[in-house]
Amino acid sequence: MTSTSTPPGLARFNTLEEHAAHAALHEACASTAWAKRLLATRPYATAEDLYAASDAAMAELTAADLDEAMAGHPPIGRPKPGDPTSAREQRGMAGASDALRAEMLELNLAYQERFGHVFLICATGRTGEQMRDAVRERIGNTPEREREIVRTELGKINRIRLARLVEDD
Repeated sequence: MTSTSTPPGLARFNTLEEHAAHAALHEACASTAWAKRLLATRPYATAEDLYAASDAAMAELTAADLDEAMAGHPPIGRPKPGDPTSAREQRGMAGASDALRAEMLELNLAYQERFGHVFLICATGRTGEQMRDAVRERIGNTPEREREIVRTELGKINRIRLARLVEDD
């Protein structure tokens, strides 16, 4: 393969019928607006082009769009049953002690009461303690500051999920 050819996984994504591509994108991010923006700029020559389009779409999401995206994420420490993606992403909580799990539940509830949505963090590669420390730190943020952090964290999650979507066969 030459450096200018499209990787097979990305080529497969580029050629999916629109409804199938939309469904695949919805698995990466629950925001309809985000998925529509990415569909509108297909085909992508490189994965970096796709990631750049994702970042641009994320920057344009409204508060309602962000709420929709966050609704697709389970609380930290409680991955969706039967969902290998959330289980993989929250692996850092898998071996957590009962005390840490209880503390995360308490912190998740306090965070949700304060901000009106689930605590969102790119959990990939983080330990349970790191996630706990992050929610402790962020719960003191202003709602405006927290919304921007959430946007950044969603962007990180989306990049990881898109990479899985378009990885080579």
